Amino acid sequence: MKKIIIIFLFAFASSVYSQYDFTLGMGIDFNSTPSFRDYINSNYARGVDNLSTFKTSVSFSGEVGYDIKDNIQLAFEYNILLDSYNQSIGPGGSYELSYISHRPSIIAYYVIKGDGYKFKFGGGAGLRYVSLDEKLFVTTNYTTNGYGVLLKAEGNTLLSGNLFANIGVSLRYDTPGSPKNNSIGFIYDPVAKESLNLNSVSVGIKIGISYSIYRSIN
Repeated sequence: MKKIIIIFLFAFASSVYSQYDFTLGMGIDFNSTPSFRDYINSNYARGVDNLSTFKTSVSFSGEVGYDIKDNIQLAFEYNILLDSYNQSIGPGGSYELSYISHRPSIIAYYVIKGDGYKFKFGGGAGLRYVSLDEKLFVTTNYTTNGYGVLLKAEGNTLLSGNLFANIGVSLRYDTPGSPKNNSIGFIYDPVAKESLNLNSVSVGIKIGISYSIYRSIN
């Protein structure tokens, strides 16, 4: 991962003329996380508010991109996914599970530009890190890390100057694995007879803004 980032940064300084894109956005992901779904449905939902195959989650992202050629761009995206579930388990009691998934990725885009618009199509990969809190009377934190890959497509429409409105879609496959607490160990699903894992497939829709900077490097 460090070598990939070094190569990416080296490319930033290797051209006489460069264009930088800075993008901020938020969106919704439709996640299919089978182990998570089965763990909740079998042990806590029990027919009440069962999770479906796909669950909606909120995501936030920031991205910086650099044109290495007129129609080729390298970008670094930092995406954060937030997901949670809660269920009453009796008088005054509740079960809560929430996690934050950090999804940084290096992405290569093919760019189509025109007067007042820009389309980008690409794919990439990166590390994945998840912090999960499970509360059943007391809160316990679990962490895990792995990797993920993604495909992205987005359109940019000029608003004014160098400011663009941005809308995009993504397809992700993430394998962060099984969250673990150093003292307790893994989260064990007694019904499935295996540890909970957060491997997932997701489709995301994002809206945001992007700003382009043209710079001459001497």
